[in-house]
Amino acid sequence: MRLDKFLKDTGLVRRRTVAKDLSDAGRIQVDGRVARASATVRQGQIITLDLGRKVARYEVITVPERTPRKEEMDRFVRLLDEQIREDW
Repeated sequence: MRLDKFLKDTGLVRRRTVAKDLSDAGRIQVDGRVARASATVRQGQIITLDLGRKVARYEVITVPERTPRKEEMDRFVRLLDEQIREDW
């Protein structure tokens, strides 16, 4: 599954265009490397999102085969850590 679709489907971002914009700005990393919106997401990868004031790291538990319902979204990613920037 594409990174932008995965982020949208799991609720980490609201829209695929937001994921693409973050990717184009170099604010998404997969396993420590800047990732493009078209990158393929695989189980076990670590995704880091720099959302401005907040930087969060997630582990991909599994990749959904279809768009999950809202109550299913937490089955696909696990929050590893989150930092809030005070100087933002």
